[in-house]
Amino acid sequence: MATPPSSNGPARPGGPQRRSVLGAGAATPGAARGSGPAPAQPAGQARSAATRSGARRSRRRLIDYPRQGKRGVRRWLPSWRLVLGTVLTVIALGMGAFVGLYVTTPIPSPADFAEAQTTTVYFADGTTEMGSFGVQNRVIVDKDEIPQHMKDAVVAGEDRTFYTNPGIDPIGIARAFYTNVTGGSRQGGSSITQQYAERFYFDDTVTDYKGKLREAILAIKLDRAQDKDEIVSNYLNTIYFGRDSYGVETAAQSYFGVAATDLTVSQSALLAGVVPSPNNFDPRVSTEQAERRWTYVLDGMVEIGALTQAERDAQVFPETIEYSRSDTFAGPTGYLLKMAQDEILATTPLTEDDLLRRGYTIVTTIDPALQQAAVDAVGRMPEDRPENVHVAVVTLDPTDGAIQALYGGADYLTQANNDATQAVAQAGSTFKPFTLAAYLENEGSLKSTYSGQNRIAVEGFPDGVRNYGDSSYGTISVVDATADSVNAVYAQLNVEVGPDKTLDAAIRAGVPEDALGMGTEVSNVLGTASPHPIDMAHAYNTFAAEGLRTDPFIVRSVTTLAGELVHSGGTTPTRQFESDVVADVTYALQQVTAAGGTATQAGAIGYPVAGKTGTSNDNKSAWFVGYTRQLTTAVALFQSGPNGETESITPFGGYRFITGGSVPADVWADYMEVAMAGREVEEFPPPAYVGTSNVPQPIAIPDVVGKTEAEARTDLGAAGFAVEAVRANSPDVPVGLVVSTDPSGEALRGATITITVSDGPGLTTVPDVVGRSSDEARSTLQNAGFTVRVSEEADPDVPEGDVVSTDPSPGSSVSPGSTVTIVVSTGPEIAPSPTPTPTPTPTPTDVSVPVPTVGTGNGNAGGSSGG
Repeated sequence: MATPPSSNGPARPGGPQRRSVLGAGAATPGAARGSGPAPAQPAGQARSAATRSGARRSRRRLIDYPRQGKRGVRRWLPSWRLVLGTVLTVIALGMGAFVGLYVTTPIPSPADFAEAQTTTVYFADGTTEMGSFGVQNRVIVDKDEIPQHMKDAVVAGEDRTFYTNPGIDPIGIARAFYTNVTGGSRQGGSSITQQYAERFYFDDTVTDYKGKLREAILAIKLDRAQDKDEIVSNYLNTIYFGRDSYGVETAAQSYFGVAATDLTVSQSALLAGVVPSPNNFDPRVSTEQAERRWTYVLDGMVEIGALTQAERDAQVFPETIEYSRSDTFAGPTGYLLKMAQDEILATTPLTEDDLLRRGYTIVTTIDPALQQAAVDAVGRMPEDRPENVHVAVVTLDPTDGAIQALYGGADYLTQANNDATQAVAQAGSTFKPFTLAAYLENEGSLKSTYSGQNRIAVEGFPDGVRNYGDSSYGTISVVDATADSVNAVYAQLNVEVGPDKTLDAAIRAGVPEDALGMGTEVSNVLGTASPHPIDMAHAYNTFAAEGLRTDPFIVRSVTTLAGELVHSGGTTPTRQFESDVVADVTYALQQVTAAGGTATQAGAIGYPVAGKTGTSNDNKSAWFVGYTRQLTTAVALFQSGPNGETESITPFGGYRFITGGSVPADVWADYMEVAMAGREVEEFPPPAYVGTSNVPQPIAIPDVVGKTEAEARTDLGAAGFAVEAVRANSPDVPVGLVVSTDPSGEALRGATITITVSDGPGLTTVPDVVGRSSDEARSTLQNAGFTVRVSEEADPDVPEGDVVSTDPSPGSSVSPGSTVTIVVSTGPEIAPSPTPTPTPTPTPTDVSVPVPTVGTGNGNAGGSSGG
């Protein structure tokens, strides 16, 4: 009997190979072929094989990635074991975390709405309170008092799977997550239970994913702890419906004037429809949006089985009642509070509900002193002002666009429409600076001149351009046309630069592109657009800031009650116009407020003022918009008819017509005198005089005196002048050289310059001075260039001191500078007296003898005899 093979006997074919893989050594080729026992291996080779096998075992890893033993792309492709293990691990960890959060998340006690925090609004100083927002209008009603159709309506509008979901809507959450991560409009995906948890239990609005997860867990626990009817009823008692109303009871009263228990199906659908955005879906804000949401809710009620299609088709959109604001918004300050609220809702994640419940500190940009000054200035308007005349005042800070004062009406509760930010008025001539800016940007110049003729024919004006009051002007400069607001000139400027550039300048300055009447017709320069008053203040504020534009804002900061900054207002300035262009615009606008301008009262406040008046056709609006270096203020007046239509402003205050230069400029000056008091006087930059004037400018006339006639003609011709020559004697200039030019200095290019060419000294005529006094004759001859010599002689016919004759004689031609002798009369010649003969002494006698008398004179003697 054969002996069975021992386990220690020869290995089976293949056995040695398997063993070698496990580290027992490699079989020899002979063993592999079954040729007998393998020869013994050297000890060193055996140890080497064992070492390699051990190294392979030591390189084994927990996660085989990159994969060993693979090459190329396969090395980097994870195995299915690794993928499956990773997925299962993530699921396990997620489930573990979820279970942990579920276990550790308690159901807190509902927040007491009586302890809701109040939001306080302050003026710019941060200490003077303007007003506050807070929950003041909320009534809790029992769930049995809420109609079932109201509950069904909110379910149809907010969460159609409410009655079947476990507190969350996984599909809705997934859809919202996908939309958010792919860049779509942000969505919440919250179920009614989640919203209830957020509003009723959390202290803040939940927006981050971590908070949403906690909210979802709490919703699941709530769904297990409370029945659906309790949840939806608490939700309806909690949510904000707009109109200052929390809960369905106050909402029913605010929208329809009924109790919640009396709400109809149609009314319930409307209330449910406004829940996502009461500020936008309220019918008083947008009937179209309200009807869209109302339709959506009713269709949803059919979908969830709350209404039949016939019942749904029978519904009629309900009428709502007028909404009355709380006293918080009373008076002129109400407009400021509403503006602050709207700006926060538009620029931050905060909701109206947050402002009313969470408690914030809001600091506005409104200066309390300036605000009171604006209110007072409007209050000082003439007492005969018609009641339907509206006044708007807006003041902006040129440095950052902050609204420092705003008058939008007397009482927000009686007139919710803000005259400064919501009303519109045709701009009139306040639009002209935009044309001026565009004109200067395109090489125009303040030094250019145009015809100011009334009814002048201009392209785009079939009947000619009518100046205000049919006034006609001659040829005037652009600066003067601005000061006098000459339509004829500005129409020509707009044709020259292009009305599209005027529109572009207005938009860049700050007038909204979609403002009423914004167009590219040539007449846009005359203010056919109708912007809001704040828009014109915005645009002129860009000029006040030397071309840097900032956007108006009213909220300086929003912080939590703990001091955490939530929002900071203001925009970074952007350059819209070059500073030299704006310097010229401002210089022209300064002439409006200077003597002779259309608003001289504005220039009398003691500070440099630039601005523009504006009056629309038929005096339906009147403006003055002006600025100093520190403040920009717009004042607008308009009159509304019984149906809201615009009317011509009824004259008042002693004015025959209400124009921009009348009441608006008066109010502006009255207000700004107070607003600017105590501020430093800052001058505007001087004009840069950009561009090229359309008026020919004089140029310098070359100096050709002393040059030859030919040289003078060459130099003057090269400078662009025409030349004429005349000849004259000149004792000081050699023959043939230029003595002088006429004109000299400057002349327009192309003008004729007359040159005087020397003929040398030449001859000159001796003036006739015979018969004149010696002094007069001497002066005349010296003035004629002669040297004068004087001699005297007696002349019985010429009075003493007068000239008897000249040498050379009068009319003689002599060389200039010759000597002329004047002979001056000494009067008639006087004859000498004869010497008298001595008389002899007589001899005394007895006889008396007569003595003859010697006479004088003609030599004749005569005597007498005695007896």
